[in-house]
Amino acid sequence: MNFLRIFSGTNYKGTKDYINSQKKYEVIRTLIYFGISISLFIAGYVTTKTKVNLLTVVAVLGCLPACKSVVGMIMFFRFKSLPKEAADVIEKHVEGLETLYDMVFTTYDKTFNIGHVTLRGNTVVCYSCQKNLDEAACIRHLTETLALDGISSVTFKVFEDVNKYTQRLEQLKSLEDNEKLNETVKQTLLSIAL
Repeated sequence: MNFLRIFSGTNYKGTKDYINSQKKYEVIRTLIYFGISISLFIAGYVTTKTKVNLLTVVAVLGCLPACKSVVGMIMFFRFKSLPKEAADVIEKHVEGLETLYDMVFTTYDKTFNIGHVTLRGNTVVCYSCQKNLDEAACIRHLTETLALDGISSVTFKVFEDVNKYTQRLEQLKSLEDNEKLNETVKQTLLSIAL
């Protein structure tokens, strides 16, 4: 399905505007899946003049991945990408830092929409536009997840004010970088994000 990603302009997880482009991808994919099932059903009906044929069975089975795609589409429509204005402000301060965009983390009880993540040394700072974000629960979830991968020395901070976040980004530049730890944390965060 890589041609769909090119066609819909979909970015990859962790890149700028990922959620908005993923919405387009999910809609296109869902329409194609249902289109295939419907066309198979119609082809079977036209050729046999009855609904009881092998192509009807294949069309019904084709609805399974189509319905799964609908679920993915609904999940992405619940969230928004980092607003362009905030992204433009943040981009002025991230040179030399490892960053991720549009990360959505889920637990059994809560969902955390994090617009931007920056990693440096053993520090991870996040910026979120989500109203009423439970910062303590988010930090606990991310800390526990990293601990499962054997990473326990990382500290987290979540900001809801873009100016305070960019001030912290400037402070992070003075910290010693640990590329190996950054890459491990980055891969773990990417693996648990929506």
